[in-house]
Amino acid sequence: MTMHVVEVAVNTWIRFGKRMGELMPILVFGCVATGVLMPHVFSKLIPFVPGLFAFMTFQGSLSNTSHQLVETLRDPAELIVIVTISLVLMPTGASLLAKLFFANHPHLITGMVLAYCVPVGIVSFMWVDIFHGRTSLALAAVLASTLIAPFTIPFSLSLLLGEAVQIDALSMVGEMVPMIALPAIAGTLVNDLSRGWGHERLSPILGPASRIFMLLVICANSTSMSDYVVHMTWERVQVALFILSFSASGFFWGALAARIMGRSLPVLVTMSFDCGLRNISAGAVIAVSHFPGEAVFPVMCGTIFQQILASVAGRILQRLGNEERERQNRVFEAGRAAWRRIRTSRTR
Repeated sequence: MTMHVVEVAVNTWIRFGKRMGELMPILVFGCVATGVLMPHVFSKLIPFVPGLFAFMTFQGSLSNTSHQLVETLRDPAELIVIVTISLVLMPTGASLLAKLFFANHPHLITGMVLAYCVPVGIVSFMWVDIFHGRTSLALAAVLASTLIAPFTIPFSLSLLLGEAVQIDALSMVGEMVPMIALPAIAGTLVNDLSRGWGHERLSPILGPASRIFMLLVICANSTSMSDYVVHMTWERVQVALFILSFSASGFFWGALAARIMGRSLPVLVTMSFDCGLRNISAGAVIAVSHFPGEAVFPVMCGTIFQQILASVAGRILQRLGNEERERQNRVFEAGRAAWRRIRTSRTR
């Protein structure tokens, strides 16, 4: 009787997590609004963000095996394309367009370029897991872009803006390792050593908590935008619209690259999220530490938009996946019908 009650409770909890995944577009928007409107409440969560990220990374990594990671590195074409789009093409495009539309505002330009120089967002790992992408590729992209970011960020800013930026590379790597590297390795090892139990049993149980933690992280990060949103100006509206449209393009470029490469839907999902989502927390820290306040606003706009864009992109990709499965089913049924006709004609 007790075991039955526990099993029912666990299944209910797992269904709750799946329902949260379905409602993500609404929940994300609500969390962003809540963080902006109640910064004094949710800013208290900021010290816990690294720990919440670590839990999210561990849960997502339970879907990985060391074999998958080795295979990703053995054929790194997809990883190279993600890093190239994220850390080369997007910052360059942001620089050219920002200088074209905001030529008289150098600090805003700096913030817009910085927003796309930061590494692939840790939270992309969560979105890839929710929409059934290839988590091993997502993990490799997050790890690779994060480890090289302390060197690529100052180089990119110097090259694109002509400004020498001093960043403590060792400190940045030290902050990222507990949030990404260690929990990712731990999750992968648990799945390997348990021979798949981590992915099949533990991950679904931790999944709902991971989604809740993601919403709390969004609330916490959104508090940094409160003053800018409350005291909005037309100039800031234009900057926000630029960030919105350019961030949306990242999801498109990732998906387009996967299509051109002829990759499967799980890889397309992964490349779309990895090219569209950035580590805004890292960007915010760098902006606050090294640039005037005006440069912080474009970076913080990503907090408002990129999670909402991710939920919308996920819905589009989900619909694309449903259409692809329906098309495959039609092809399969057509093949079965043709085979039956051939067998019928032979018996005659």
